[in-house]
Amino acid sequence: MPLPYRGRGSRLASSRVASTSVHSPRRAGRGAPWSSHALRLTRRRHSSEQVPPGPEPQADFRSGKWLQEHAGGDARDSQQTARAGMGSRHRICSQEEVVIPCDSDNDSGSVDLQLSNLEDIKKDPSSLELTDSDIFDITGLSQESFIDSFRHLTQQGPVSEANVERLIQSIQEVFNGELQMLIEEEPLHSLFSSVRQEVFITIANLRQTFQAFSEMLQSLVVKDPHLENLDTIFKQMDPWLQSTKDHERERATASMAQVLKCLSRHLSLKLPLRFQRLGHFVALMALLCGDSVTEVAEEAAEGMHCLLHVTLRLKCTIYDKKNHPNLRRAMKKCQELLELYSIKQFYSCPFKIAQIFEAFLNSNELFQFVMTTLDGLENLKHPCTQKSAGELLITMVKNAESRFEKVPEIMGVICARLSIISQPRVRRQIINTVSLFISRPKYTDIVIGHLLCHPVPYDRHLAELWRTLEVELPSTTWILWRLLRKLQKCHNEPTHEKMAYVAVAATDALYEVFVGNRLQAATFRLFPQLLMTLLIQIHHSIGLTMSDVAVPSGLYTGQEMSSEVTPLCFAIQATKSLLLRTLCWQEFNIMEKNKGWTLLEGKECHLQGVSLLANALLERNHLLAQKVMYLLVPLLNRGNDKHKLTSAGFFVELLQSPVARRLPSIYSIVRLKDWLHHGNRVFKFLALRGLRYLIKHQDMREDIRSLLPCILDLLCETDEKIVLLAIQILLQLVGTMDFTTLTAMMKTLFTLFGDVRSDVHRLSMTLFGASIKSVKYTDKKGVENQVLDSLVPLLLYSQDENDAVAEESRQVLTICAQFLKWKLPQEVYCKDPWYISPSEAGTVCKFFGKKCQGKVNLLAQTLMFSKNAKLPIRRAAVLFVGLLLKYVDCSELRTKGTDWIENEIISIDLHLQPGFCGHLDLKALLHDPEPSLCIIASQALFRVQKVGAEPDSRQSIPG
Repeated sequence: MPLPYRGRGSRLASSRVASTSVHSPRRAGRGAPWSSHALRLTRRRHSSEQVPPGPEPQADFRSGKWLQEHAGGDARDSQQTARAGMGSRHRICSQEEVVIPCDSDNDSGSVDLQLSNLEDIKKDPSSLELTDSDIFDITGLSQESFIDSFRHLTQQGPVSEANVERLIQSIQEVFNGELQMLIEEEPLHSLFSSVRQEVFITIANLRQTFQAFSEMLQSLVVKDPHLENLDTIFKQMDPWLQSTKDHERERATASMAQVLKCLSRHLSLKLPLRFQRLGHFVALMALLCGDSVTEVAEEAAEGMHCLLHVTLRLKCTIYDKKNHPNLRRAMKKCQELLELYSIKQFYSCPFKIAQIFEAFLNSNELFQFVMTTLDGLENLKHPCTQKSAGELLITMVKNAESRFEKVPEIMGVICARLSIISQPRVRRQIINTVSLFISRPKYTDIVIGHLLCHPVPYDRHLAELWRTLEVELPSTTWILWRLLRKLQKCHNEPTHEKMAYVAVAATDALYEVFVGNRLQAATFRLFPQLLMTLLIQIHHSIGLTMSDVAVPSGLYTGQEMSSEVTPLCFAIQATKSLLLRTLCWQEFNIMEKNKGWTLLEGKECHLQGVSLLANALLERNHLLAQKVMYLLVPLLNRGNDKHKLTSAGFFVELLQSPVARRLPSIYSIVRLKDWLHHGNRVFKFLALRGLRYLIKHQDMREDIRSLLPCILDLLCETDEKIVLLAIQILLQLVGTMDFTTLTAMMKTLFTLFGDVRSDVHRLSMTLFGASIKSVKYTDKKGVENQVLDSLVPLLLYSQDENDAVAEESRQVLTICAQFLKWKLPQEVYCKDPWYISPSEAGTVCKFFGKKCQGKVNLLAQTLMFSKNAKLPIRRAAVLFVGLLLKYVDCSELRTKGTDWIENEIISIDLHLQPGFCGHLDLKALLHDPEPSLCIIASQALFRVQKVGAEPDSRQSIPG
């Protein structure tokens, strides 16, 4: 077997030793001489080829170096001696010199599993007795024929020391004297000692020796027919059985077939049984059944035939004492499969062989089988053989998928092989194998966990695996859910620690799954959970790089990661692909047009992006939005702040839906009330936003009214969004307020007049006006002073540079006048600044001066605005002071004097009037950098001084 293969002569097939052959139907009646095939092939080979001179390489059986140091150089010298002096009388393949115990070609006994002999099992499988006698019946062997075969074997020549000794003597001349003594002294029962191994090596390196080697192996098996011997032989033959050279693989297969034939006849099963590589052996022989070389496939088929017989007896011996129920089922399955196929069909299809052996292999042997098959996918170069290996793998996993215990190891090999296997059909079978494992609930988490332990972004091979998972519909939701749960669990971790790597890997995996579209039905079913989990992942990923991720050590060894790879990019990609895969095209378009993806990525504007997407979904797909809302009811109480904030932001927008009124108050108003008291201002904002949506339902207003005290307190918040939302809600409830609440609110609103936040300023006036309208007739007297106090501010803010504020001031001023039953002059509604039309300003001053005389100190109020932050208001206030002097009480001015107008510092509550300044002297305004203000202040001061000096002459003061 180890002879170098020279030229392109006919391939060596296995020897058909007549005395030991066990015939299948394919071989029946052939009647060939016992050494015809090997001798004919060997003679043809050596008669047509010349052996080149020089030393030949020493065979090592590719197994871990049989030829050890104890052989030394003697073995090489002995080989040269043998080649130089070997004559015909020394040829060990001579039939006269070698006596091999065997059966005749006409022996009727066979180890074929004949279909006709399985009828008893079919009729009553449960009555199967697991004994050796029954095994003989199942396989077509009778115990008598087995005994007769052994007797016939011993009649031709006993398996004794003489037989082995005769073979040894035929090669003794090639050894030196020292090695010869070692062989003679070696105990014959020690078949695999180092010295005997030297014999094997030497035989393998001699001419015309393959047949002798095969015969010697058979003799050793007959002499000592225990499984441990087969294990040892197989370990040595394994590299040759997997050789890429056809002739080496053919010789090894033929030898193993003969060994298995002998073993199937003479197997001795004594406990403890030691055969550690059954799964590997079965897989390798099955692969050889699909070999592209016909002779190899035929020999492997005969070997598998005998191996099945050996396996049956082995398993019956192991399980018989336990009355193992699996063995009964396995025997029945064996019978059923053999009835479906003829022997020829059966052995021409390796995956059918796997169906038989699957039932007999334990979990460790199944693991060996799969690993060997995976190795075959890489090492077997012929496309047909790779195809057989793929079919073999998928069949075994499909039939025995629930009995594997080393799935992570299998997954590791599969992932490593994907980059090597180029055949599309074989790649498909490999991926289908992963699909089978991942679809079993027992292995789903194991497979997903292993696949997530790869560098991101996934290479094209792993991406293909995720995208093309072939799973039956009932399992798709389970698989996607388990992958989703891997990501969700990461969101429960504290945010101050590094992000778990599995979160990034799972996000990338979800992206690949969505792109692949194999789990589309499950994607639709889990859309709410997927969408919210990915949005939460986006929130967690904002501002992070891969250095902020707890990447397992060694994962990126020797591989540089691009700076563009961030957890955020994976999360955004996955969210986009989810919308597209679930046909949310319009929602996707809305996000793109309104820069929604950019908003989602921002630390300060993330919730704006969430709100935009929620509103898009509510607008375009109401039913899907409703499903998300119901999902969020329990989700709002889970996870950390980022988890809750994103969920709350989405949930609040969905409260616009009409179905929101169906939610129990504990999940709507009560929850929003809790958020109003939350320490995080964002939750307060979201609570107010939700209340604004719910208040349109009349049946919910009463519950919201109970929150008025808390909402009123929020008017003093520094956050503009919170104040604006509070005002909007109060506008909806102002008509239902009692008098006490109403007056308290009006006082607070008065302090917001002139607020630097223009929207707050405008809406506070709007709510003030609405409050005046809401006062009942019987309560009007109680708020009259508040209305009078608001006149000067409203009048002056009608001159505001912000047109919206100015217009709202005029509108509220009208409401106040109606409340007081006044009719305002038309000049009040003039939009031109007063300093442009002093006559119109004088008309307005004259009206208010007369109406407010004795009711409110207009001059003092106006002076408070002379230091307002806004120039138009300061200018209007100073001008108004000068004009009001015509209408003030002269006796009052004479009593008080005018110093307090000219340069007195008036203390005011800056908290109540945040837009005013304390220094209200007109003289200071003479040095203001604004020329228009200086001139108007100068005119006003002149009028003040004139009135102070000549109080009776005020009528002559120019207008």
